[in-house]
Amino acid sequence: MHSHDHSHSHSHHFKTHNKSFAIAVLLNLAFVVIEAVYGVLAGSLALLADAGHNLSDVLGLAMAWAASWLASRQATERNTYGLRKTTILAALFNALILVAAVGGITWEAIRRFGEPTEVAGVTVMTVAGIGVLINGATMLLFMKGQKGDLNIRGAFLHMAADTAVSVGVVGAGLIMLFTAQTWIDPLVSLIIAAVILISTWELLKDSVNLAMDAVPKEIDPAAVQARLLELPGVEAAHHLHIWGLSTTETALTVHLVKPDPHRDDELIQQAAAMLDHDFNIGHVTIQWERTRSGCPITGSR
Repeated sequence: MHSHDHSHSHSHHFKTHNKSFAIAVLLNLAFVVIEAVYGVLAGSLALLADAGHNLSDVLGLAMAWAASWLASRQATERNTYGLRKTTILAALFNALILVAAVGGITWEAIRRFGEPTEVAGVTVMTVAGIGVLINGATMLLFMKGQKGDLNIRGAFLHMAADTAVSVGVVGAGLIMLFTAQTWIDPLVSLIIAAVILISTWELLKDSVNLAMDAVPKEIDPAAVQARLLELPGVEAAHHLHIWGLSTTETALTVHLVKPDPHRDDELIQQAAAMLDHDFNIGHVTIQWERTRSGCPITGSR
C-alpha cells in the first residue's frame, strides 16, 4: 500500500530573489568594465585578475538567477518534479567556474613574478575601493537568503570573497605606492586565488553531493529513521531514501512496517508534518507493509 504527502510549493521563495539578482548582475557587470579598463591602463595584474574573477561572478549570478526562475516553473508530464534541480546544477557550475578562475589567476601571477611590470598604485587603490562598495552592497542582497539555499549561498560567497579581495587590492596599491615593489601585485593575486578557493570548496562539495542525490548535509538519516520508528504502530522502517529536489527542497521515500491498517491516513499526515517541521523534508512518500517478510533486519524495533 502506498501513500504520500507533499507540502506547499516553494516557487514564491525563488521569485523573491529576482530583483536582487538583477541588481547584482548590473552592478557587477559595470564594475567588470571599469576594473578591466583601468587594470590595463595601470598595468595591474591584481586588477585584471579581479576583473576576470568578477566576470565569472556575473556569469555565475546570471546562471543562479536563471536557475531560480526555472525552479519556479510548474511541473509537467515529462518533468514531474519541475526544473528544481537546475538550482543544484547552477551551484555546481558556479563552483567549477570559480575553480577555473583560481587556476588562471595563479598561472598568470607566477608568470608575473618572473616578468615584473610597473603598477600605478593610486589607480589600483581607487578602482578596488569602488569594488569594495559594489561587492559589499551586492553581498548584502543575498545575506538572508543564503542560509537555507545553496544556490543563493553560491552568489553570497562570490560577493563576500570579492569584497575581501577588493580590500586586499586596496592594501596592495597602498604598499606599492610607498615602496614601488612590483612583486606585491602578483603576491596579492595569489592571495586572491587562495581566498576564492577556500570560499569555494564547501560550495563545490555540497553541490556535488546534491547533484549525486546524497542526503543533504544538515539531515541525519539515522535521526529520521528513529523518528519514523516512534510513529504509533510502526515496527520497522527500511528502504529509506532522502535526497535534494533543489537547493531548498528535500524529498523522502520509505517503507514502514505497520501490521494494523487502522489510522493509516491519519498517520501519513502526522509523519509528513513531523518530517517537514523537524527535518525540512517537504516531499514525502510512504509505502505501508503489513508483514516483516523481506524486511531488512536493520531499521526495526
